Amino acid sequence: MERANETNTTTPPDASPGTSMTDEEYGALRASAALWAGTSVLITDRWGKVLVQHVDYLDTCLLPGGAVDKGESPAHAAVRELQEELGVTARVDRGLVVDWVSTESVNAPPDMRFPGEILHVFDGGTWSDDRIATIRLPEREITSVEFIEPAHLPDLLAPRDSRRALSALRARVNAAGAVLLENGLPIAPGVLDTVGVLRTPRARHRHPFHPGPVPRELTVRQSWVWAFAPDGRVLVLLEPDTGAARLPGGTPEPDDHGDPEATLRREAAEEAAARLADAVYIGHLVDPEEPGARVRYAASLTGLGPPPVDPPTGRTHVRILAAPEQALELFDWGPWATEQLAAAHRARVRLGIPAAAPGPVTELPGPVTW
Repeated sequence: MERANETNTTTPPDASPGTSMTDEEYGALRASAALWAGTSVLITDRWGKVLVQHVDYLDTCLLPGGAVDKGESPAHAAVRELQEELGVTARVDRGLVVDWVSTESVNAPPDMRFPGEILHVFDGGTWSDDRIATIRLPEREITSVEFIEPAHLPDLLAPRDSRRALSALRARVNAAGAVLLENGLPIAPGVLDTVGVLRTPRARHRHPFHPGPVPRELTVRQSWVWAFAPDGRVLVLLEPDTGAARLPGGTPEPDDHGDPEATLRREAAEEAAARLADAVYIGHLVDPEEPGARVRYAASLTGLGPPPVDPPTGRTHVRILAAPEQALELFDWGPWATEQLAAAHRARVRLGIPAAAPGPVTELPGPVTW
């Protein structure tokens, strides 16, 4: 809507609405279309779990945040809310999502006269144990906080809030900038949204990582690979029905003749039609409850064929490329994840492949040759 440069004028009867308005008329028009403004902050611990607050005025939990005060920016409101609700001073300068919340999506009582809301979610980052220990709750409203697995957000948050939180998490992983939502859902969903990444529990392999060779007394039970594309990103497979993520690889079969590298090459071909070169052993995991070794390799990814149907499952995986650090956010590997990531990067250097900075993940729906 354009305003006339003149002030204190009256709109002629035959003029288009809004082409000539007084300041008072224009202000009243804009105020009639006003929305509430809110802000919240997405915070995770070093295991990728999300901080939620239990409050004394709702049966459901919330991310830290609240209403934007008059004359306050959403970012400043986020900083203020963290101080008021958690007693923590933090810098908030990265937006994840902006959500348009319609009147129809909120079961608000008529007396509230809810006009709709624009809600910003900011990235609060990953907090260390020491920083988490500094949290101090106020005397009222916030009764406790906890960190929960992303897949459990719908169990504790209202549906619209859990949709928004999961969208914010995916936006953080995707590293493509802030995403626009309508009632918690992206208006232009990416592959992580369409597949539903993080809506089911992440693959949990919190087993010690050993960079040395597999001891003779241990049987190799699995063989997986960090498959590096020429730009330094790695191949990640997403289950089409659950959104669960995994690296290429699997369980040895008799035709592999006890060779873990043969296992990962066969599995990568069956699951993703992936062609690998120059495989480098980087280490193994040991599960104390199931004696055996789960070996890890790194390899150069030279190409992909058409997406195949995985023989054991009958499903066709969604194939994406992501920086190794982004891929790690899709797994729950515990304190040994950083050691495995470091070993994969050392192998990447040996393979002569550059490091990839986090950026938008890329779906690979068809054949690719590098």
